[in-house]
Amino acid sequence: MNAERGSVTVFTAVIAFALLLCAGLMVDGGAKIRAYREAYAAAEEAARAGAGQLNTGHAYTSGRFQLDTTQALTAARAYLSAAGHTGTVSTTGNQVRVTVTASKPTALISLIGIGSVTATATTTARMFHGIEQGQT
Repeated sequence: MNAERGSVTVFTAVIAFALLLCAGLMVDGGAKIRAYREAYAAAEEAARAGAGQLNTGHAYTSGRFQLDTTQALTAARAYLSAAGHTGTVSTTGNQVRVTVTASKPTALISLIGIGSVTATATTTARMFHGIEQGQT
């Protein structure tokens, strides 16, 4: 009978830790989702800002619309800086590609040494003019 003494205390401690861990994953899982949404929104808007930079000199001389890559890179980086983010920006043809990583602090899983969660998002925006018609 004395061998079972304290077994309820150990069981309660293990269950309490497991429940706390599950709650931490749910609460801090939301932080991970918020970090991804923030990274995606910043990358998307930066790519749009870059894709709007038209090489007007080329358009006037050739009649063809082309992305001004220098201005596109500058505009996308300026948007990221103004939004308080850092990321990578590149251009290919008339497309601007932006990758952003965002971090959010954790609330409960920091108890086991995980102080923040990060998420990375990559988006691409394409410069176009006029009305584009899709196939039906």
